[in-house]
Amino acid sequence: MSALQIDVCRRLERSEPRPRSFVPCIPVVMAFSKLLAALAWTVPVLGITVSESDDAYTVDTGSSYGFTAAISRSSCDFTSLNFYGTEYQYSGTGSHIGSGLGSASVTYTTSGDYVIFQCVADSDGLTHYMVFADGASSIYMGTYTKVEPEIGELRYIFRLTGLTDAYPNGNVSYTVGGTAIEGSDVFLVDGETRSKFYSSDRFIDQDVYCATTTDASIHACFIRPNSQATEKSSGGPFFRDISLNEGGDYHSVTYYMNSNHVQTEDYRQGFHGPYVFSFTRSGVPKARDYDVSFFDDLELTGYTGASGRGQVAGTASGVSTDIPAVVHWYNDDYQGWAYADSSSAFTSPALVAGSYTMALYQGEFLAATTTVAVKAGSTATADIAATASALTDSHTTVFQMGDYDGQPTGFLNADLQLRMHPSDSRMADWKPSAVASTDPSALPMAIFVDVNNGQQISFSLDSAVDSDATLRIATTLAYAGGRPQASVNDFSCEAPAAPTAVDSRGVTRGAYRGRGDVYDCKVPSGTLKSGDNTITLNVISGSSGDDFLSPNVVSILHPTMTVSRSHGPELTLSQILDAIELFY
Repeated sequence: MSALQIDVCRRLERSEPRPRSFVPCIPVVMAFSKLLAALAWTVPVLGITVSESDDAYTVDTGSSYGFTAAISRSSCDFTSLNFYGTEYQYSGTGSHIGSGLGSASVTYTTSGDYVIFQCVADSDGLTHYMVFADGASSIYMGTYTKVEPEIGELRYIFRLTGLTDAYPNGNVSYTVGGTAIEGSDVFLVDGETRSKFYSSDRFIDQDVYCATTTDASIHACFIRPNSQATEKSSGGPFFRDISLNEGGDYHSVTYYMNSNHVQTEDYRQGFHGPYVFSFTRSGVPKARDYDVSFFDDLELTGYTGASGRGQVAGTASGVSTDIPAVVHWYNDDYQGWAYADSSSAFTSPALVAGSYTMALYQGEFLAATTTVAVKAGSTATADIAATASALTDSHTTVFQMGDYDGQPTGFLNADLQLRMHPSDSRMADWKPSAVASTDPSALPMAIFVDVNNGQQISFSLDSAVDSDATLRIATTLAYAGGRPQASVNDFSCEAPAAPTAVDSRGVTRGAYRGRGDVYDCKVPSGTLKSGDNTITLNVISGSSGDDFLSPNVVSILHPTMTVSRSHGPELTLSQILDAIELFY
């Protein structure tokens, strides 16, 4: 009789009242062992049962809605997911980590009310955990890596049938019947562009996403229950990745831990999670309802519990109170983040003890960095104030289009770009005529070499400017080495150096965030004249491409013109509006 069987038998001995059919453990050991030798066996753990066959382990959690899951004993794939009497697992391909472990050592143990499956890949030692709780319709997961795995992207993908709708972004990733228009991942469906990439949301804001039935009676959701779910991911609080894709045979519900999709930092290794997959019949689940503190007691490889964590609290300053302030902690091994509240105070999530860079963002625009030490069991106090010159320099604005918020908010097509391709008929024309500096909503959010290079901005001055000025263009993302080279009237700015490459498509995949480069051009005295003036925006690059895959930049702030005088504070040319003073 195994330790697990004896443990179960002893649970029944101690139960009050005992089952009517119960007899003491010891006399039945021999008979029980003979029975198990002859039959496939089922082991109860409270309400949970784990049944074994030659091919699979089948877990029945004892949920009141009926939830069973079958796990391949050779590959760790889910081969069955049955909820409320319906089978949702696609029969053609299993659900699994990456592109599937192929072969793995699959075992399970118990701890209290939980059954813990451990899958160790034969290839690179990746260890994947799946935890089932008594009476629940959820699978609690964690993935431990030593190196970036050989099994494809570090993600968990469920392949589900009968759940064709999507929450929260609707049909933007529904590609059934579509015609590919870019690569094999952007499609035209009934006159609208669709892609799995358009299902993404910022990690800081995304805690639940689901595949659902058309009547929304069943939800199958990935849930980030707390900050630990993303502390080993890469890219920071504003990173986003594929979440959902109904492609016809099945609905992919995917949890990304890292990928090269607009990758801006190195991958982190270690214990990724906990993250949760859950079936519900009561609408969209709430992340706060999923308590994963029990992971502290499971002794999983690489997991750090509450006793090894501390926090940071402080106040953020120097950023606009009209734009959300975000504080981000990161090092080579971990990351975490938090919004500052309405009084600019913040408290970090529970961070693993160590030294961290602490960054402050105005929206997504990097405002400052410092360092802080986190000690287990304590809360460090650390304030942070903006130091970025775009936010702190004293100047007078002549005109400013957009805010320093790290996003293309307010520019032409920015409100649509996350959920559709730039070629979509619902997009406005990417090449308008000259745009007035007072109308940022008319200025395209992106400049493409092959589409709208040479975009002009017009503005008027009451009198000529007899001092040097600065034209600042802040960008969020560049493709194929694109960077802006502007001209002001007859003066051409120097060509800036190529930005650090982000080796990925961006705008066409619904992405806008890269490294956030800011370009300053010194405009000599006498360039700005009384009356009409024109700025021309061009993107330069040593690479080439066609249409929306030509080199491009995405701007968060098309130009702020500042004027500097040697005998006094820097002045800034701005929209000729009283409200411009708000940008100081």
